[in-house]
Amino acid sequence: MMEPSEQLIDEIYREKVIRARNMSPGEKILAGPELFDLACEWARAGIRQQHPEAGEPQLLQLLEDRIQLGE
Repeated sequence: MMEPSEQLIDEIYREKVIRARNMSPGEKILAGPELFDLACEWARAGIRQQHPEAGEPQLLQLLEDRIQLGE
């Protein structure tokens, strides 16, 4: 599998920044929960990789523990 080039990564980042800057305040507020959900998905994937034996209830508890650590 080919890794994306540094140039491609930079261009994608620039496009995201431009899109975010062009969002209305209301759109930015609505994007917050979506970003939180995405971050939770990534965290759950990491937890699942670290604890492959964990069931769904344990995964949710570990995610909650990590969120509380950040507060």
